[in-house]
Amino acid sequence: MRRTGGCERAARPVHRAWAEAGARLLGILSWAVLGTATAVDSWLVLEASAVTPTVLPLALIVLFGFMVSRLVLGAVARPERWPGLLAVGCALLGLVTGLVVWSASTAPGTASGAAVEISFPSPGEGFFAVAYLGFAAYLVLEGDRFVPSRVTVLNTMIICGGTACLAGFVLVTPAARAFGREGLPLLVALVYPLLDTVLLLVVVGQIVLRVRPLDGRAIRSAVAFFLLGVADTYFVVGFVSGAYEHQMISTVTWAAALLLLVGTVAGDGHASPDASAPRRSWEGLAVQSAAAIALVVLVIEPAPAIRPYVVIPAVITLLAVAVRMTVAIHQARDVNDAFRLARTDDLTGLPNRRAMDSWIDEGLRDGTPMGVLLLGLDGFKEINDTLGHTAGDVVLGIVAGRISEAAGPGARTARLSGDEFVVLLPHGDPEEHLATAQALRAAVRQPARADEMEITVSASVGVALRDGGVRTGGDLLRRADVAMYQAKNDRAGVMLYDPARDDFSRERLQIVEELRSGIERGELVPWYQPQVDAVDGTVRSVEALVRWMHPTRGVLAPGVFLPAARRAGLMGPLTDLMLELVVDDAKQWRAQGLDLQVSVNVAPAELLSAGTVKRLLAQVEASGLPPRALAIEVTEDSFLTDPVLARDMIEQLVDCGLDVSIDDYGTGFSSLSYLRDLPVQELKIDRAFVAPLLADPRSAMIVSATTQLARGLGLRTVAEGVEDEETAFALRDIGVDLLQGFHFARPMPPAEVSGWMADQCVGKHVGEREVRRSPG
Repeated sequence: MRRTGGCERAARPVHRAWAEAGARLLGILSWAVLGTATAVDSWLVLEASAVTPTVLPLALIVLFGFMVSRLVLGAVARPERWPGLLAVGCALLGLVTGLVVWSASTAPGTASGAAVEISFPSPGEGFFAVAYLGFAAYLVLEGDRFVPSRVTVLNTMIICGGTACLAGFVLVTPAARAFGREGLPLLVALVYPLLDTVLLLVVVGQIVLRVRPLDGRAIRSAVAFFLLGVADTYFVVGFVSGAYEHQMISTVTWAAALLLLVGTVAGDGHASPDASAPRRSWEGLAVQSAAAIALVVLVIEPAPAIRPYVVIPAVITLLAVAVRMTVAIHQARDVNDAFRLARTDDLTGLPNRRAMDSWIDEGLRDGTPMGVLLLGLDGFKEINDTLGHTAGDVVLGIVAGRISEAAGPGARTARLSGDEFVVLLPHGDPEEHLATAQALRAAVRQPARADEMEITVSASVGVALRDGGVRTGGDLLRRADVAMYQAKNDRAGVMLYDPARDDFSRERLQIVEELRSGIERGELVPWYQPQVDAVDGTVRSVEALVRWMHPTRGVLAPGVFLPAARRAGLMGPLTDLMLELVVDDAKQWRAQGLDLQVSVNVAPAELLSAGTVKRLLAQVEASGLPPRALAIEVTEDSFLTDPVLARDMIEQLVDCGLDVSIDDYGTGFSSLSYLRDLPVQELKIDRAFVAPLLADPRSAMIVSATTQLARGLGLRTVAEGVEDEETAFALRDIGVDLLQGFHFARPMPPAEVSGWMADQCVGKHVGEREVRRSPG
């Protein structure tokens, strides 16, 4: 078993390897003995006209010894699996004992070909019951725990129902024809074939429910129980008719089934199934086949003797199919709703960038003339900083409605992000595009009322038309973006894209080179923003936020340079630098008596790099800090590129004592599976849901549901972007654990953290509305 701490796998003990080799050798000998005995007895029946078995009974005694020995060796080779091995051993012992007791009590004329009446219970029946209980215990012990979904349960019912119909035809029909009677006598005769069918259905159900993986061991188990059913069926036929060839088929099949089952349980183990893995393609085909089998059963009208054994499963199967179709219809409806929501902006109700990208790509494929108008509000940041994000969201909603109306018929409008909107026009006339852009600006300039104030905002519009140089939707939007920023810089209001003035690529190249030099000169440093307990106002932790102390442009926020760092491959050196500085700051605060946990964001590419994690762990160990002094924040897209490797890295961090937090939860490709599977300790609710909390019921519902989910999973919650007191109280009432935002403090240099902490009033907390807002 692999450990995440970097320890190498220990060598397997020699005695276990010898036991495994011995079990494998006994398996080969067992099949050889069974094959030889079968061939000899078959020759005696065909050539020497023998009517009684001669070699097979002796062979069965030898095989019983071999099988018991294999189980013992299997327990030595894999001691962790001894419960399943013991269960099969008890089942094997019960079968053999029951057969001995039954044979001793059977009339002598039975073996000579005389037909007899089947009675129940017969001598040895209790030992047979022990055998089947052992088989059932083996299946339960071998399965993994997994809570199935409603669809998985329905699929299991359908597949098991179809399997029951098919098994009923194969196993029940021969016995019913030979027995010649119906009702309770036939049921008594078919007790053991039906029990074998139930065990087969348990294996099939475990596979569909993902309690047992679909591998060689599962297939061999299913085949073994099917062969047991065939053997018991032919035993009934042979016992009733007195035909030795049926008894011989039953004996050989029975022995083969037990050999296969013992070899399965004593053989190689299997890995636990991954419940988060996508559904296998075979499952849909199996459901369709099972439904078809059930339908055929009802159409062909089986004989009255076997009708209850195949018609009832067929009816249950088709009822499950009907329910499954109803669920599928609801799922399709939910998928359509989710698709619509995924292409809709929550704040404004307009289509989002995903929808706009698809429209542009569709037009490019069709060769449709088009142009885009990218509109950005001027001075919108000042509205947010002055009145808060709630008022800013109100303005955005008003502007969105005005843009949709002013764009005119045939236009498609979407909100890209922040204060940027885009309009797609289905024609290539530049004059009409410019006229529409002016109409948009005029509509936006109308006063809007927010926070009991009338606010007038202006907008700059960049216009880009499709031409031969546009290959993708991204090219077209980038051109419009370039034109919009030219309009802002020139205060022109509207600007048509001009390739001669597209010098943004040169600026990006310049900032990359400056950033590369800045990392080497130590110009990039961490600033820290406190995270406050929502109940008592205590500062529990701080988040490290990178800042660039640019020699000519001053302090630069990460939004200015991080995109360029990602494109240029500088995130690795930048992450290493930040981790080193954060560890040093945390060590100094500990020396000053400040018990603060410091969280630092690690980009997906760096998280997947074993070198980054190794260096971080070495720095923590060398600093003497307790591992819990650091928390590593990872974003949801960290799990998209290589989920398995990301999980390994997170488990390695947690095993070494560090906390792991999911940053910007809800804004990426959210999946509940990693919340269930990954050992994370914290969820950070993105500001996109926190800022509009008071004005947007949907955002409030998302924050509340996320908090309840985190609490149920034992995770802390941190709300980012808390800008005002009312939002802080609302988050406290919802149950959020930690709050972070400008309402408490802006990011500050490390030298100011201890002073800021000393200035905080002791005992002031959110619940009494006494936490002071930072003057910064």
